[in-house]
Amino acid sequence: MKYINADTIFPEELLREIQRHIPGGLIYIPRPKDAHKKWGENSGGRILVQERNNEIRQLFTAGRTIDQLAEQYCLSVDSIKKIVYGKKG
Repeated sequence: MKYINADTIFPEELLREIQRHIPGGLIYIPRPKDAHKKWGENSGGRILVQERNNEIRQLFTAGRTIDQLAEQYCLSVDSIKKIVYGKKG
């Protein structure tokens, strides 16, 4: 994230109002709520985890045990249980 000097982008009246509340301080301006992305949307990590979880569910349905799946995917037994018994998402 790059810092921008407020006096180069804000109208003078707005800048004075901000300075009344934060004189000389740093302020973070968040993105609008509708511009937020969920974890893994940019990197593709979200899709990879969903695909892995679907594969785990299929293997469990086909007869693999929770312990076998935990070892195969390097996840805890509790994590595998959450995947196979939890809601699909």
